[in-house]
Amino acid sequence: MSELLDGRPVVGVLHPGAMGAAIGSALKARAGAVIWAAADRTQATSKRAELADLIAVPDVAALARRCALIISICPPHAAVDVASQVADALADRDPADRPLYLEANAVAPATVGRIAQLLGPDTVVDGAVIGPPAWEPGQSVLWMSGRHADPVAALFDGSPFATRVLGADLGQASALKACFALQSKALPTIWLQLAAAAEKAGVAEALRSELSRTGVDLDERVAAVTAKAGAKAWRWAGEMDEAAQAMADLGLPDGFSRAAADLYRRMPPA
Repeated sequence: MSELLDGRPVVGVLHPGAMGAAIGSALKARAGAVIWAAADRTQATSKRAELADLIAVPDVAALARRCALIISICPPHAAVDVASQVADALADRDPADRPLYLEANAVAPATVGRIAQLLGPDTVVDGAVIGPPAWEPGQSVLWMSGRHADPVAALFDGSPFATRVLGADLGQASALKACFALQSKALPTIWLQLAAAAEKAGVAEALRSELSRTGVDLDERVAAVTAKAGAKAWRWAGEMDEAAQAMADLGLPDGFSRAAADLYRRMPPA
């Protein structure tokens, strides 16, 4: 099946948000074409795809029929639904003739397993981006695992995204992402919790005073978390839900991520 990526394969991106547009642009040098499904997408998505020089096709079914590789990069809560749409579009295709599917969302290994059941485990590559949308080298790493991870990783050679392959087992890349997210997204929310608890208890000023004595500015820490999450807080809440599932499946406490998800959901819209 990896021979589908020989030459200059057609690659589809579902759906080009900020990260998807960057990934699609990164593949243009190695792909025959990078396409996206325009149906029901926002004007903002269309503009990002246009700026990344991606080619629009009518819908997911049209994209699935043309591609050798499909990349799913969407909000975590939508990952299974997106995979279901692709599975429906490929239902009449011989499993041996189906495109590879890079599940690149911040989801739990169990979610990757559900997607593999929909599409076939031999077609799915588990992916996890650590870092921002990469337009220059040195910012982000795309980790992968799965039977066909190596040929997919090779498509990114020379691109702004460095690639690393963990092994042949699905779920390894997503597990890494969940662990990394504990410190990048769950840990910072402790400042939101501290501030909210102290305010409700009527000890906010006393807490600020005590933290200040140790060199910590509580308002500065809260502002930093709020600014970093910004309009992405709702999306990060979904990522924390998936990270919590990953922890629970490992037999570890999942409360850190569950609390972070709740705190991100409480943040006012940016």
